[in-house]
Amino acid sequence: MSAPDEPLGLTVHSMPSPTQAMQGGDGRRTALGRWKMAAVMLCCAAPVVASYFTYYVVRPEGRSVYGELIDPQRPLPALNAVARDGTSTPLPALKGQWLLVTVADAACDALCEQQLYLQRQLRESLGREKDRLDRVWLVSDAAPVPARLDNGLHGATVLRVPAADLAQWLLPAAGHTLAEHLFVVDPLGNLMMRFPARMDAEGAGHAKRDLGRLLRASSSWDEAGR
Repeated sequence: MSAPDEPLGLTVHSMPSPTQAMQGGDGRRTALGRWKMAAVMLCCAAPVVASYFTYYVVRPEGRSVYGELIDPQRPLPALNAVARDGTSTPLPALKGQWLLVTVADAACDALCEQQLYLQRQLRESLGREKDRLDRVWLVSDAAPVPARLDNGLHGATVLRVPAADLAQWLLPAAGHTLAEHLFVVDPLGNLMMRFPARMDAEGAGHAKRDLGRLLRASSSWDEAGR
């Protein structure tokens, strides 16, 4: 004879309260949002990081680097600069392109004129890549810029920033001043390289190679023009 039918056993599990369910969902969404934000930031920084890695790590033996890497990098400070027409410009607005920066007071002595000349020549030497590099002269005092410099400054960004503020960002080599160097700032706004003090024409040839390598290694990161 078959065994008598037995009643089917049911186990009832307690359900989470609406508050618990909402809290759990919010937690998961918050964690997911943080991961997404981290991924976006990593994607934005990856091309510049890759350019540094390619330039400084994966390079053929015997390749010399003329510029000195600034480590740690120094981001553009949240300062307002003043353009020649008197308008105020936040320094972080310079982000988005590579910058070749020089510093001098407005009187612009012989060293200053030499730096502005080398800055202009270096950019022109980059050929079709030159529009990815902005020339920036940071004027460190309140005096007017002489009209004699106007032709040479065509196409350059000239901004007035007090010397004390510049000292919090730009970093000269030991025993030298800011005015003796040309500085390189990446598209994220980080000061990442300085060229040797009082660079001559021969040194400028080496600097050109450094800039060319950086621009080639970061070709997917920025675009010509602003």
